[in-house]
Formats: sequence, C-alpha cells, structure tokens
Amino acid sequence: MKLGYTIIYVADVPKTVTFYETAFGLQRRFVHESNLYAEMETGATALAFAGTETAEMNGIAILPNDPAAVAAGWEVCFVTDDVTVAYDRAVSAGCSPVTAPEQKPWGQTVSYVRDLNGCLVEIASPIAQPGE
Repeated sequence: MKLGYTIIYVADVPKTVTFYETAFGLQRRFVHESNLYAEMETGATALAFAGTETAEMNGIAILPNDPAAVAAGWEVCFVTDDVTVAYDRAVSAGCSPVTAPEQKPWGQTVSYVRDLNGCLVEIASPIAQPGE
C-alpha cells in the first residue's frame, strides 16, 4: 500500500490550480477537460483537486471547505529549504496568514497559511533524519 493522491474538493478547480501555481510555485500535471479534476506536480504523491459536485457524483457527502469557517481537520504540507520566502510568496499571492515561520524545538521551521478555499497549508523545512 502507498499513498497515491491527496484530493481536495474545491468549488473551482481551474481557479485553485492557478492559485497553487502562483502561491506555491507548483506546476499543473493536467486539468481534465470537464474542469472537475486536476493534478499538480508534487513528487511521488499527487496533490489533486476535484470539484465539490464530483463528491455527489461519486455518492459521497462532504463538508465543503469554507474560508470563513474554521479550517477542516487536515492540512497539506509543502517542504522547502526557505520557509520565510515561501511563506511571504504565499501571503503575497492571496493566502491568509495563520502563523508566521517559527523555529520548533525539534529544529524544523514551520508556518501556516490558508488558501483561497480556506484549506490549511503548512510550509515547513525538512525534518532532519537521525544520523544527519
């Protein structure tokens, strides 16, 4: 078993893809012609977006993300060597700041923003592995 996709249901897939390109520097892998599904280039596990209406098409109920509500109980984490630059870029592109970059006791630098859909996004430095 391996994690293949993280799929976030959003109101506007193409708008979200463009936002993630601008705010986080990601590249789109593809956007389906229906504009109801897209994937971003993020490494081994794909970050994907699906239109909220696809949940209903698949017979599942979801609580839509809402920038005016408390963030849902999950997050996406992007790892970078320069958290401050990435955080500033995300906020300049329209992300709502949650916590500015700060050094954690375990040596990692961590910050949080919310995207245009209200999704919580962590921007963090790599965690040093034992022996590094």
